[in-house]
Amino acid sequence: MTDINKTVLVGRLTKDIEIKYTNSGAAIGNLSIAVNRSRKQDDQWVDEASFFDVKIYGKMAESLRPYLTKGKQVAVEGFLKQERWQKDGQNFSRVTVGAENVQLLGGNSGNDSQQQCNDYGYYDN
Repeated sequence: MTDINKTVLVGRLTKDIEIKYTNSGAAIGNLSIAVNRSRKQDDQWVDEASFFDVKIYGKMAESLRPYLTKGKQVAVEGFLKQERWQKDGQNFSRVTVGAENVQLLGGNSGNDSQQQCNDYGYYDN
């Protein structure tokens, strides 16, 4: 039996995408998105932001590079991945989102057009 690991987030990029390449030449795009939500605290609504690190792999990262700029609103569909490492004898870990689909939303481009890029680097309409 397979467990389910699926997440969907809609938020705004906190910085431009940064792309690095592995020794074998595979692209890995790193970005961070801020996701806002409102919740009721006592008798008032308060806004709070959560920040999530997202990794985009391969051709999808390269294809979306010109569009993934600070402030852009995106929808990310993917999976949660725990990364673990050691430094100076201490164990560290963090949870990131591995993007399988990224959809560009209206955002700061001045229009409401949408483009979606799947994990093969092709745009879906």
